[in-house]
Amino acid sequence: MKKLTLLLLTFTIISCSEKERNCKDFRTGKFEFVQDINGKKHTSTFTRTEELQIETYNGKTDTASVRWVNDCEFILQKLHPKSMKEEKAISMKILFTEKNSYTFEYSFVGSNKKERGKVTKLD
Repeated sequence: MKKLTLLLLTFTIISCSEKERNCKDFRTGKFEFVQDINGKKHTSTFTRTEELQIETYNGKTDTASVRWVNDCEFILQKLHPKSMKEEKAISMKILFTEKNSYTFEYSFVGSNKKERGKVTKLD
């Protein structure tokens, strides 16, 4: 009976633990995002301030405004869109953080299709 009680107590403690979420540590800085597209890794680096995000991908640089909704959610809006698709704002939500990285969920504003990614802070 003692073993069963100990097992249940251990399970309860483990299941109640939440993942870390120190979003304020990732509001600004230099970051790297690596994604797999058709089996090939693509790397994007970006610098984010409180109001702007400047991203370099495949040798091209793009700038977006950053509007923080709360400590863990923000909206990106490209400043110089080149197509109708680029005109759509992107909703970003930090799900949990680690020492130098965070896992996030993103989608076009108004869309139910959400994707996930992981960003590493470089500085």
